[in-house]
Amino acid sequence: MEREITLTDGAVTLRAWRPDDAPAVLAACQDPLIARFIPIPQPYTEADAQTFVEIRRRDWETEDERSFAIVDATTGELLGSIARHGPFGHRATFGYWLVSQARGRGVATRALRLVTDWTIATTEVIRLDLFTEVENDASGRVATRVGFVREGVRRAWDLDREGRPIDVIFYVLVRDLAAGDEVRSALHGANR
Repeated sequence: MEREITLTDGAVTLRAWRPDDAPAVLAACQDPLIARFIPIPQPYTEADAQTFVEIRRRDWETEDERSFAIVDATTGELLGSIARHGPFGHRATFGYWLVSQARGRGVATRALRLVTDWTIATTEVIRLDLFTEVENDASGRVATRVGFVREGVRRAWDLDREGRPIDVIFYVLVRDLAAGDEVRSALHGANR
């Protein structure tokens, strides 16, 4: 098992989930926008929040998942969640959500940049991707600010809470293989 990693840029910090994060997760998941784009249980209960935190903590027990709480680097206030699913061979997929008061402040962009830079520096992943629901323009803008390119719409890629198919937009960042070793060297040791 890899030790838990903390990443920071001085404004936001990505750290492993803690049991005492559950109340903040519960409060965040009352937000209708999170419920719209993340298939969380409705209504979202204290037990759901505790289960979320427990599962995210266990993500560090295997090699195929890394989940982080996004917190304010100064106050420690929970701002959201970001996860790397994989690597699976040469690929890794990312997902994130923010509490309402953290939106529009560059928090998701900073968090995604931290986790993608760390992934490039510490893995052999070539394709980094994420997908958003077609109506979730804000998450798409985050991806493009970090350097992901809109790849296209995948029809009926996911299912909504009721099991109905939904279309999603994929965004992709492909490692520059010619510069990969230089990037890895430049980032080696940063934010570990």
